[in-house]
Amino acid sequence: MKIIDDKLMNDLAEEAKKSPRLKKNCLECLETKPTKDIYLAGGCFWGTEHYFKQIKGVAITEVGFANGHTENPTYKEVYTDTTGFAETVFVRFYPDVVSLEFLLQMFFKAIDPTSLNKQGHDEGTRYRTGVYYTDPADLPIIEKVFAEEQKNYEQPLAVEKLPLQNFYTAEDYHQDYLDKNPDGYCHLPLSLFEFARKASH
Repeated sequence: MKIIDDKLMNDLAEEAKKSPRLKKNCLECLETKPTKDIYLAGGCFWGTEHYFKQIKGVAITEVGFANGHTENPTYKEVYTDTTGFAETVFVRFYPDVVSLEFLLQMFFKAIDPTSLNKQGHDEGTRYRTGVYYTDPADLPIIEKVFAEEQKNYEQPLAVEKLPLQNFYTAEDYHQDYLDKNPDGYCHLPLSLFEFARKASH
């Protein structure tokens, strides 16, 4: 069994403090292989999370609220569009299985990147699209994918590209929502989930 050093154990403890739901997953990630994180806002987080869960190489997903200006917001508070938060999916992935570039390319297939504050029937600043990174070394890859996507549109992309300022986990009933409620609302077509399952890097 691989021995985890004190620093990694401390990191694990911090992860558990942020989200008890991640506690059992963090140890598994640390004991197996290196992971990276990215935060993706693609409209309603129920469908966006389910979409990324289908992609091989994604280790953990969690829905929450990113880059707002209040602390510990509730879903009801974010819904008012007064907190500045965007519904966002935290994605932890294995970079030796799936690359950040591929995940971002898949992200753009699940959004209308020219639509400001609106995806599907969902409208409001909480439904804005964005890519929020924690590692500055990821920025060149993000910018490359954005530049490639921009070539497909005459109008400018309405997708944010920013460092992650903050992220708060959403209430438990929002987590894995479409697994718990297979017939629940989703702004994404079912065919897109099948596409994600079959997609290969």
